[in-house]
Amino acid sequence: MAKKIKTLFINDNTVNLVVVEGKRVKKWASLYLEPGLVSQGVVVDETQVADKIKELLKMVKETGGKYVVGLSGLNSLYRLISLPELPEAILPEAVKQEAARVIPVPLDEVYLSYQRIPAPAGETRVFLAAFPRNVADSSYRTLKTAGIEPYIMDLAPLAVCRTLNEPRALIVNTRLDSLDIIIMVDRLPQLIRTLSLPGEAASLAEKIPTITEEIDRTVAFYNSSHKEQPLDATVPMFVCGDLAQTPENWQSLSGKLKCPVSILPSPVESPESFNPSEFMVNIGLAFKELFPEKDETQVSLVNFNALPQMYLPKAIPLSAILVPVGVIIGAGILVYMGIMLRNTMTQNEELRSQLATIETRVTQERVEIATLKEQVAQMEAEIAPVEARTDVFETTLDSLGAFRGLVDQHMDDIVRLLPQDADFIEINHEEEDVTINGLVKEEIDAEDDIFAYARDLRGQFLRIIISSIEARLDCEDEFIGYEFEFLLE
Repeated sequence: MAKKIKTLFINDNTVNLVVVEGKRVKKWASLYLEPGLVSQGVVVDETQVADKIKELLKMVKETGGKYVVGLSGLNSLYRLISLPELPEAILPEAVKQEAARVIPVPLDEVYLSYQRIPAPAGETRVFLAAFPRNVADSSYRTLKTAGIEPYIMDLAPLAVCRTLNEPRALIVNTRLDSLDIIIMVDRLPQLIRTLSLPGEAASLAEKIPTITEEIDRTVAFYNSSHKEQPLDATVPMFVCGDLAQTPENWQSLSGKLKCPVSILPSPVESPESFNPSEFMVNIGLAFKELFPEKDETQVSLVNFNALPQMYLPKAIPLSAILVPVGVIIGAGILVYMGIMLRNTMTQNEELRSQLATIETRVTQERVEIATLKEQVAQMEAEIAPVEARTDVFETTLDSLGAFRGLVDQHMDDIVRLLPQDADFIEINHEEEDVTINGLVKEEIDAEDDIFAYARDLRGQFLRIIISSIEARLDCEDEFIGYEFEFLLE
């Protein structure tokens, strides 16, 4: 019998439910959420949203129980990080320390989930995701109130990645007021951006220019750091969500890339009345439990459980099993000894007959003890290399600390030399490259200030590339300032 997988996805506007058996959709439903119940992925009114989920379950005649649950991905960060080759025992602490360096928010505000991915010899590669604690906590409490046990969690962009079977591709997913842009290369999401769409745009057609601009920006950023194999017109773009209903807008999305655009195909069978694009996140959630076929060699490698550690089922302590067993054994021994004491005189002859057997067992146990001693000697020999690897790791951590000090010095220079009338929009430090995105608010001499800033930074970095300088206007075409982007190597 095919396995039944129940999935639930809560976003700011809807709650979507899909039940899959095998690779076929059996049940599905979607329920609209009034504005304000969920905001930026955080459940604001947990009681009302829980009632909505209960109503949704009644619509499809489903009960609570175990579900695979999706989070929106808004305000989440994703990184591919490289570390020296490390044993599994010390990997969690190493990942946490590296996350503190590359994640630009305090770690006590986010949950971390990661997965080791294939890497060259001598290297450890990890895919890391950081997502807001308040999003996961409010969703978990709401689901528990609704009678649902979220035994697996995932972020919506990662779930959508899991439905793709292409070596390289762009995925664009829209949901009313949010946008996911994903670049997939070599079965890994190399770049993920989840953005809020402008609320003043009344229709999807009015949001197309903004979506196209963000896609162009994402592609340009990726290509600037992957010049050996940039995205070009041969890379396909796939759309899902609201965009799937407006094919007349697809080609305009390709922007400067001019690549082919089509709907993201569904990897599951479904009735004709089912719209896969509307439920693509749920389908990706189901695929966390569905193993790909042998010919599906291009599916995403990233598949970890993002359910925070504190919500995972608690393991039964070993003592809870051993103590009762020990009590039973002890009681049995006491009873046995009592019987032996009462019958000592009558059992002497029988004990003498058993003496030879006991002596044989003693001999066997001595042999076993000798074997155990040999195993202890082997284990002690294996401990020495582990201690040597620990020394290597400590040396590596010291090197990482020194490198972090250099990064801090670079960031001090970047901030100190910024022109007086300029603000940063975004600073992204990845390995040895820094991308600066800023805004000079004055209209006169702004370009001179930008070029002067680039010259001031030249003494601190190997090479400075001015990626763009362009005027920035607000929605009423009023001048805001000059936006610039630098790539520092």
